[in-house]
Order: sequence, then C-alpha cells, then structure tokens
Amino acid sequence: MDAIELHVNGQKFGVHADPDTPLLYVLRNDLGLKGTRAGCVEGQCLSCTVLIEGRPQTACMVPVGAVAGQNVETVESLVGEGASHPLIDSVLKEQAGQCGYCLAGILMRAKALLDREPAPSRSDIATALDGHLCRCGAHVRILRAIERAAQAGSARA
Repeated sequence: MDAIELHVNGQKFGVHADPDTPLLYVLRNDLGLKGTRAGCVEGQCLSCTVLIEGRPQTACMVPVGAVAGQNVETVESLVGEGASHPLIDSVLKEQAGQCGYCLAGILMRAKALLDREPAPSRSDIATALDGHLCRCGAHVRILRAIERAAQAGSARA
C-alpha cells in the first residue's frame, strides 16, 4: 500500500492507510492529533469538524484518500509557536468551554467563519454554528467568545 500524502497543520505526512479510512481515525490514531473528537461518527454532531482547504468538514465522513495533498487544519493548529489564535484566548476569557467535547469542532467552524468574515454579526455566528450538538448550556458564552475573537482579530489587523 502506497503512502497517502497529507498536509496537516502546515506539516507534510505520509500515512499508510486504506484510502477509505475516515480522516478522523487517521488524525487521531496515526498522527496522534487527539483534539479532533469522535462524537456520533455519523456526521451529525459536528464534533469532528476540521478545515479542509479552509472549509469546515466532518472528519468522520471524509475518506483520507479524498484529502491527499490538500491542506487540513485541526484544532491543534490554533495553538503553537508561543502564541494562540484569538479564539483560544476568547474562549478562556469567556469561560465558554464546559465539558469541551464539542468545542474543537465549534472552534474550527468559528475559525472558518472569521477567516472569510472578520467581523461577523451574532446572527452570522449562530448560523455558522447551527447543527453543532452541545448539551452543556454554554451557548451564549461561546457566541460572546467568538465575538471577542473577531474584535481581537480586527485590533491586530
């Protein structure tokens, strides 16, 4: 079996996996990136959301062979090199994560939103996050955190 070339969080990897293996399993089991969560594993809860070429996708539903050579970003991409993305700081300041299980997927979908719309309205944010299953009750804090991240991002620009 030939190696599948993946570009994950700015690094190149060659993985030996069946091309039909869900990307989620390769990220977690082969690359050790445990931030992407396995929730329903049916593409319904959105906990496993990653960015593929900047677009949010559920990693449980995408076969690894379909992303060969494409840029994949996981939640781990939001922290590193001594600095973190404004979303991380904002979530901490707003105490927006409770159990944290769905938060990785929410953060990645929020990042995609902020990348294409640096100053989204609350309605834009809510629409972008529609479909994420979260039972913690931190929704208002999550919305505030994303608004704060947008303000921080515009202050940095």
